[in-house]
Amino acid sequence: MSISKQMFSYQEKSSWIRKMFEEGLKLKQELGEDRVFDLTLGNPDLPPPEEVYLALKEMIENYKPEYHRYMPNAGFEDARAKMAEKVTLEQGVKVSAKEVVMTCGAAGALNIIFKALLNPGEEVLFPSPFFVEYFFYTENHQGIPKPVSTKNDFSLDLSAFEEAITERTKIVLINSPNNPTGQVYSEEEIKGLAELLSEKSKKFGKTIYLVSDEPYRNLTFDGVAVPSILKHYSNSIIAYSFSKELGLAGERIGFAAVHPEIEEKELLLSAMIMANRILGFVNAPALAQRIVMKCTFSKVKVEIYQERRDILCSILDEANISYVRPKGGLFIFPNVNMDDVAFCEHLKKWGILAVPGRGFGKANHVRLSLCVPAEKLKALREPFLSAISELKSRP
Repeated sequence: MSISKQMFSYQEKSSWIRKMFEEGLKLKQELGEDRVFDLTLGNPDLPPPEEVYLALKEMIENYKPEYHRYMPNAGFEDARAKMAEKVTLEQGVKVSAKEVVMTCGAAGALNIIFKALLNPGEEVLFPSPFFVEYFFYTENHQGIPKPVSTKNDFSLDLSAFEEAITERTKIVLINSPNNPTGQVYSEEEIKGLAELLSEKSKKFGKTIYLVSDEPYRNLTFDGVAVPSILKHYSNSIIAYSFSKELGLAGERIGFAAVHPEIEEKELLLSAMIMANRILGFVNAPALAQRIVMKCTFSKVKVEIYQERRDILCSILDEANISYVRPKGGLFIFPNVNMDDVAFCEHLKKWGILAVPGRGFGKANHVRLSLCVPAEKLKALREPFLSAISELKSRP
């Protein structure tokens, strides 16, 4: 075999989303694009807010050759300062520019955090269901990924975390709103988790870090607010992305921000900045940094995603399929009460594509994306209900 065994294994593990994407291309060729309902990819489709276009226009009108030159690996100082302002406002804890590192999205942020913190064999715990890349990011840096079960509504099960944390645990990673469930962890849950990590850190005589992956922080529904982790736990770090809230997924722009009172802050930040360099990111894209510092507090029209959620939920209600109503994010994760792969295969006959839940650590569920126009989702009702009716009529 020409490629490494590890990469071969990774391709096998991540095959579900890739497979459904390829199936979608095939179905569109066979049935025509208008008859295929692709609910697989979380690829934000809303246009960026006007402030993004204005920022681009300003850069073009005031163009300077130095826009494209090298910069400090941590990013532009004025971009870091603007991100610190954002974190301070959203988290309720004063953060400065020196506590921010500009990154290639939240993925880049997580990788530099893990590279800076993990020793071989140390554990990264995260709630299940989970974003599948967490496994790969952890193993990239010789860590051990360790999913932890959640409650029936996908809220945090602190008892499960208490049992799962060991002397080898280095990081607890949370993602709220969650991909794939859309769950937002409550203030009480965050406070309880912080208290547990403090107790376990003291018990094992080592620091356990809380990392919050927040690409969906500002994509919440029904007035739900995402609680601050910095308020409750000093050894915490935020991984942030503008991919969803600004509709800039392809620009790969985000940042990492550490708590101002985190242990050995200067050492940690220098390690993260070096990791940015040696992992090949080097620095976050220059033009994207200049854009987001002008659009820091802007976002896409979240009410459009909320409308799509409501349409999908109404279809699931008609089909008598149980689900936890998403509080944010770009996905719904219903319980189909049968083999999830077989369910997705059945939907394909009706031109409907979904991702089996086992790819996110939860069998008998499927992930449905909200990155589909409302009119397309309304047209989904008839074929989806017909598919479910046929399924239920089987002996």
